[in-house]
Amino acid sequence: MKISNNKYVTLKYDLQVGDEGEELVLMEQATQEKPLEFIFGTNSMLEAFEKHLEGLSEGDTFKFTLSTEEAYGDYDEEKVLELPKNIFEVDGKIDEEMLVEGNTLPMMDASGNRLMGAVLEVSDNVVTMDFNHPLAGETMHFEGTVTGVREASAEEIAALFSEENGCDCSGCGEEEKKGCGGGCC
Repeated sequence: MKISNNKYVTLKYDLQVGDEGEELVLMEQATQEKPLEFIFGTNSMLEAFEKHLEGLSEGDTFKFTLSTEEAYGDYDEEKVLELPKNIFEVDGKIDEEMLVEGNTLPMMDASGNRLMGAVLEVSDNVVTMDFNHPLAGETMHFEGTVTGVREASAEEIAALFSEENGCDCSGCGEEEKKGCGGGCC
């Protein structure tokens, strides 16, 4: 069976980042024990990522590079914001264990769009957050193997689009998933 729309795909791979001529850095591994699993053609992965996998079968290997433009775009300094610390209060208190440098927090903009922000710095009155995708500005190099291809069940497809999944938008693309993942909106 070949990878095409509505196929349940399982992959193992290494993802390295870096530009041509630089030493590449291993960013992520999907292993046989913890593979990447997704339904092809449902906007759950980057379009360019899927293009490189389309038509492959179980056992096929792949090796490809996604440019910054094909992946998450350039790093945008305008997506680093200083927010008043009091917006993180719940019932007049701030959860100090949550508001820690390095944590990624679910947020919502003024239009109601969900987004993820990484806490860069916490001061007395201000929290500096980065709303760039963690891989923004990176060239991504994938090398791996297709470990499974099968028809996705109607239940799996329905679950992908349910709000119980934690995502009510289309378009993800992050391999770390709780529901739709950090690449959601």
